Amino acid sequence: MEKKIAIHGIKGSFHHQVALEYFQENVQVNECLSFETLVASLINNHSQLAVMAIENSIVGAIIPNYALIDKHDLHIIGEYYLDSIQNLMVLNGQQLNEIQEVHSHPMALLQCMDFLKKHPHIKLVEDKDTAETARRIHQNKLKGIAAIASKTAAQLYDLTIVAPEIQTINNNMTRFFILSTKSNSKAKESINKTSLKFELDDTSGSLATVLNVMTNCKLNFTKIQLMPIIIKPFWYSFFVDVVFKKYKHYEKATQILQIMTNHFKVLGEYENKLIR
Repeated sequence: MEKKIAIHGIKGSFHHQVALEYFQENVQVNECLSFETLVASLINNHSQLAVMAIENSIVGAIIPNYALIDKHDLHIIGEYYLDSIQNLMVLNGQQLNEIQEVHSHPMALLQCMDFLKKHPHIKLVEDKDTAETARRIHQNKLKGIAAIASKTAAQLYDLTIVAPEIQTINNNMTRFFILSTKSNSKAKESINKTSLKFELDDTSGSLATVLNVMTNCKLNFTKIQLMPIIIKPFWYSFFVDVVFKKYKHYEKATQILQIMTNHFKVLGEYENKLIR
């Protein structure tokens, strides 16, 4: 039975690529042009699961997405790391020297700036989605205009890649969450990572104490992200990712942290295959 997966953007986007690679089976995708629409698709049961980008190794965290997960009580049930390879593509028959404009998402343009600076005659045009630009070139038979997008987009929309892998930095990794409205059903033995959220009192050493508890319980930090609390200026929520080898160590830590912190919340328990 096909799973319905909500993705940000359209077919050919990096979110679509993650859905195909993560589930390794036929999936039916619900295309969402905003992360808010993606969340709505999930909580309204239009989709069973969702793929959401959460951070990039170059530009950092997508903080509003943490807020969406928290606000709507979504569960993180998996993660996936994708090497964001950017390609310059055009209508079949066009050549690199015929390109007058490059259209793509601002982030994609930024990631390819060293290549684009070598072609100063090409006008850079910001667009809402990489794959949408590729589709528009195909549908409207646009000449003189190129898109920066994934190889999947070039294949789907029958475009020619005239300059492959033009990103400035190789190993440009984007981390994606797999989201559900229900908690993970995996066995505890296969879970080795969790995402937590909590707040702390404004007392000296409170964060250091929390970090010591996690360390003593044999939890290893992989990320700490701060997010402002809107109704309390200059106060922050802490979003923390930790990995562990034994689930019982994590359980012990959470029992202590629920007492030590305010508004403690488990955002998700899942498997990080990179540390196996």
